[in-house]
Amino acid sequence: METLKNAWEFFQNQILGMKWLSELIGNMLSGFGIDISGRPGGSIQFFLYDTVKIMVLLGVLILIISYIQSYFPPERSRQILGRFHGLGANTAAALLGTVTPFCSCSSIPLFMGFTSAGLPLGVTFSFLISSPMVDLGSLVLLMSIFGWKVAVCYVAVGLIIAVLGGTLIERLNLDNQVEEFIRSGKSFNLPQAKLNFKERLEYAKKQVLSTAKKVFPYVLIGVGIGAVIHNWIPDRFIIKILGSENPFGTVIATVAGVPMYADIFGTIPIAEALLKKGAQLGVVLSFMMGVTTLSLPSMVMLRKAVKPKLLTIFIGICTLGIILVGYFFNAIQYIIL
Repeated sequence: METLKNAWEFFQNQILGMKWLSELIGNMLSGFGIDISGRPGGSIQFFLYDTVKIMVLLGVLILIISYIQSYFPPERSRQILGRFHGLGANTAAALLGTVTPFCSCSSIPLFMGFTSAGLPLGVTFSFLISSPMVDLGSLVLLMSIFGWKVAVCYVAVGLIIAVLGGTLIERLNLDNQVEEFIRSGKSFNLPQAKLNFKERLEYAKKQVLSTAKKVFPYVLIGVGIGAVIHNWIPDRFIIKILGSENPFGTVIATVAGVPMYADIFGTIPIAEALLKKGAQLGVVLSFMMGVTTLSLPSMVMLRKAVKPKLLTIFIGICTLGIILVGYFFNAIQYIIL
């Protein structure tokens, strides 16, 4: 048992967490005469370490996930979802969202296509919630920073929000709240290409380059903000606003995340820095969920496909679910960390 524990800690710290990289960058900066124990030097080390770590992990994860995704073109995904009914359909849609694009804006076109194809509205919303909030990449990257317990719990509650949110929307009978051009649209009628291993790998490589180009600016912004929080903002300030002293920290973090636009890879460095400064676990996870699921640009896009009433209900369900999840994680923080 001790051997397994040591092996896992090595995998957690050196493979996923890349602690060796932090030490290497620290030694290099010290060699150039930069004091990494000071604020400027510490900020540089944090920025370089987190940027390289996230982009390396991102490249490997996108390659794997995109290869898996090559088996699920829109028409095949629709056929898979069409085999399920009731709660099973919502669950299947939420799980399917874990192998689809990384941000809410890129998920909305698929949501529109699924809805036009005649899939139940609640099923398509379960997909829309889970796709940006939970994916295989987030599971691994969260493990690299927060540990496997937090990562697994985050993915689990994300899927629960997606399933329950979609189920509730289905029960409210809101089909008439979808814009007419979506409801009267034609279903998918795309050829099913049979790709071999080499072609799928080539597709995955292209996805790595394409996604990395899109994500890289947001990673830089996220890591930059994280570096400022980590080295320049006093602990007492973070604890006062987002710590246990403020019972409304989770609500503040959720609402603050909505105007932002980033995927989970851009928000993790900020969450990491906030947690180290004394913010509650539920607060930082609520912030991440708010950014990835309810970003203002994605809500503007979604408004083109649904009417204000449905959009408002969707935002309300997600916001309430995220806030409740935040308080749940605050309650169990010291058990899973």
